[in-house]
Amino acid sequence: MAFACLAAAGLTACGEPRQDAKEPSGRFQVSAKASFPGTQSLAKTTKLVIRVRNEEARRVIPNVAVTVHGFDYRTKQQGVADPSRPIFVINGVPKRIGNFPETKEASPTGGETAYVDTWALGPLRPGKVKTFKWTVTAVRSGPYKLRYTVAGGLNGKAKAVGVGGGLVRGTFSGDVSDKPPQSRVADDGKTVIR
Repeated sequence: MAFACLAAAGLTACGEPRQDAKEPSGRFQVSAKASFPGTQSLAKTTKLVIRVRNEEARRVIPNVAVTVHGFDYRTKQQGVADPSRPIFVINGVPKRIGNFPETKEASPTGGETAYVDTWALGPLRPGKVKTFKWTVTAVRSGPYKLRYTVAGGLNGKAKAVGVGGGLVRGTFSGDVSDKPPQSRVADDGKTVIR
């Protein structure tokens, strides 16, 4: 019996309903406005901001989500343990978790999911806007391309669509200069002089 439960765990937990069982099916109309600088510099902090608006007259979007690809690239170097290498790193923000100092990513607050490169901010009421914001720093020079897609839920049943009925997605492309910002740390060891 225990073996049967473990074998079925990949499909569904024993006796538990499917994860997507309560996600409504449907197409939900949204609009998105996004901004990210086209010209970047090494070691310079910038913000990626995506605002998603529910264009539905009455329906609530179950769990508005955004997937962003392009923060990293895959190296062709042989024999590396992890071929993923960053172009942009998501900055850390000091927080206290319990009684311990920790660092959390400066990504959409409360939006962490188990899906790679995907953040969700919960239900979105008609006519309302949710703002997804990342604070990132470029760590590799050269051209870049970030792609984002908006979803109505995490399980594929609730779809976010634009006015024309297609997926709501966008691309940012540009270049990261190899010249870092001119700055240094003052003699006090804390103050940054630009």
